[in-house]
Amino acid sequence: MFLKVGQPADHGFDEPLGLLSDCHRRIQRFLQMLAAIARDAAGGPPSDVQRSQLEAALTYFATAAPKHKADEEESVFPRLRRSREPEAARVQELLARLENDHGAAEEHHRAVDVLVRRWLGDERLDPEDVSQLATRLAALDAIYRPHIAVEDNELFPAAARLLSAHELQEIGREMAARRGLPGGSARA
Repeated sequence: MFLKVGQPADHGFDEPLGLLSDCHRRIQRFLQMLAAIARDAAGGPPSDVQRSQLEAALTYFATAAPKHKADEEESVFPRLRRSREPEAARVQELLARLENDHGAAEEHHRAVDVLVRRWLGDERLDPEDVSQLATRLAALDAIYRPHIAVEDNELFPAAARLLSAHELQEIGREMAARRGLPGGSARA
């Protein structure tokens, strides 16, 4: 289950909602990878492969995940809030909950980052920290499972119906700009 930060997505910036969903798959895989390594290594010295995977996950959650959050909260959510379509009222009820999830996840990510960096630096993690890491990763999983399901199955399909082609293009361009990429047709 080796993942690389920046590996190509299935969608490009010309399909921003699909690209956001692709990011959800990476979030899920990186969380699964962290949990599996934490369980298998049990705080002992990580192997070279585990170390590389831990570092990749930390890098992803420190660099790509905040951009994903900004894509949603600065590009998609405001446009949905401005929509006057009848369906938008139902979608807007979801937005505060999703934003709360983002905030709760950030707290857990900060703690996971500290614990895993300590583990990588010391080559060991004491049993209390192993337990704390498992608790934080389980909390992230509990946040992300329903959060991702709501976004992928309700929010993004509604956004595809409610937002114009021009708005979707703007979202794609904004997403590309957050990553320092020109235009909006390149793959992430």
